[in-house]
Amino acid sequence: MTNKRPLGLPSAKLVMIAAIAGLLAGAVAVYVRIAASGNAEVVTAESASAAGACEGAVALARKVDELARGEVAAMTPADPPRPLSISFKGPEGQDLQTADFKGQTVLLNLWATWCGPCREEMPALNNLQKEMGGADFEVVAVNVDTGSDEKPKAFLQETGIDVLGYYRDSSMGVFNAMKKEGLAFGLPVTLILDKQGCLVSAMNGPAVWDSPDAKAMISAARGI
Repeated sequence: MTNKRPLGLPSAKLVMIAAIAGLLAGAVAVYVRIAASGNAEVVTAESASAAGACEGAVALARKVDELARGEVAAMTPADPPRPLSISFKGPEGQDLQTADFKGQTVLLNLWATWCGPCREEMPALNNLQKEMGGADFEVVAVNVDTGSDEKPKAFLQETGIDVLGYYRDSSMGVFNAMKKEGLAFGLPVTLILDKQGCLVSAMNGPAVWDSPDAKAMISAARGI
């Protein structure tokens, strides 16, 4: 059985992989297990822990990790859970932050039309939103194609993605912010945020998000 490495300080190997992935982002997808830098964009992990900003998420992260198996075994717990502020555009082009989803458990996914595995997992994300989305949970799939909306919107229409909200960041800023945090080494990348906006768990690479394994893990993240 593979032992998971919590989202703590990165190994030298992962730092090297991250550097390579940064050069390749936008051209190819790189898939590795993740280890975060330990710093959040607004609040460092140390100060967050000291202040108890995400104290309630510690047990939740442990519970989610226990169910990260099978199709979602690559999900890795944040150690410690910490506040994370990520910005992108909403369906109406409005400015949004992860804080705007307070009160909901969020599966935050970054994808692009040029990323083959991203394209393959989108129908499963759509199914997950269709089956489990609601007032307390949402799949927030953020497209990071540069340029106009034409390609991502055409892809969603062609593949029948009909319940996911259209979230967008054509500047790649959201990817770069996650990369800076040690959370993104390529695409797709997926995070779980609790109802307070605390990072609970994350992974790089695709997953079967409408599988029984994924649904059980999301139920745990929702506190069900």
